[in-house]
Amino acid sequence: MKTDTLFRPFSLKGLNLPNRIVMAPMTRSMAPEGIPGQPQVAYYKRRAAADVGLILTEGTVIDRPASRNTPGIPFFHGDKAMAGWKNVADAVHAAGGKIAPQIWHTGSTRGGKWEPEAEVESPSGLVGPGEPRGHAMTQEDIADTIAAFASSAKLAKDAGFDAVEVHGAHGYLIDQFFWSGTNLRDDAWNGPTIKERSRFAAEIITAIRAAVGPDFPLILRVSQWKQQDYTARLAATPDEMTDWLMPLVEAGADMLHCSQRRFWEPEFPELDGAEGLNFAGWAKKLTGAATISVGSVGLNSDFGGAFAGEASQTTPLDRLVTRMEKDEFDLIAVGRAILSDAHWVEKVRDDRMEELQGFDAEDLKTLA
Repeated sequence: MKTDTLFRPFSLKGLNLPNRIVMAPMTRSMAPEGIPGQPQVAYYKRRAAADVGLILTEGTVIDRPASRNTPGIPFFHGDKAMAGWKNVADAVHAAGGKIAPQIWHTGSTRGGKWEPEAEVESPSGLVGPGEPRGHAMTQEDIADTIAAFASSAKLAKDAGFDAVEVHGAHGYLIDQFFWSGTNLRDDAWNGPTIKERSRFAAEIITAIRAAVGPDFPLILRVSQWKQQDYTARLAATPDEMTDWLMPLVEAGADMLHCSQRRFWEPEFPELDGAEGLNFAGWAKKLTGAATISVGSVGLNSDFGGAFAGEASQTTPLDRLVTRMEKDEFDLIAVGRAILSDAHWVEKVRDDRMEELQGFDAEDLKTLA
């Protein structure tokens, strides 16, 4: 199997990548008091030195009360945290890599038994359909949150990062606005279709674009599934997907990072069959934006088992190569495989497939 298609260069607004492989953002929760330190520097530098095309950091939170749901999640605001993140970016660049932070607000989701000091916030005071938690955001809360996302994005640019990614997926705050199950508002932040529920994300993107200027690459991560409900779907048809995603691209998102649990699964099999376009493929077709696909790349099971301590074994990359040869999507994000094997990209590039390692759930406990 030839993997040359994975090692074509890619460029977007001055973001020049040597290959099409992205390190997916993975929550690590290992930043004491929210400050990244030398362990994070070494962790990201190792992947950059091993030829990962673009590193997306773990989720890092904006400056809002209760913006994180576990205490080890790093901040992306404040002098100490930003000094730490600048060290990370500088180390990645010194190793020849590119890096973008993922900026985030966890909304009303839970990350375990830990509770933040402030009450959690969400569109309608729900963590899932019919499940109250925290308070419904006021207009002031919404405005301040939009401004906080823009501020963190500007800090990313000022710290020398190569792009920024906004986390709008997986049932966290932005996604809670998208989802009719958690957005029950009766104001302009909701409406009868997904297009109206996209307004919050579109306003965040607009504010970020104003803060960073027209030439700084802006990535938005989106998903159909939620941690609250793996079967949830925001868009049941291509027309609904257009209504959801096009306003976000028009607002200034350059790239859509389309999260699905298994990248090879077609988004609308009823329309184009079992080998049809996946989520990222449809998003690219409908909006014209560049897209990143993701989901169990190189492994025989999805991420769900990782939280139960389950390992995953390696699998061939033929389905990935086939889809990338067709330019179905532009980049592919690899998470657990690169987490357990920092040299995964090098091994694929050099046709050392027999040396690839599977995923060991114990690796979630370290920054190796």
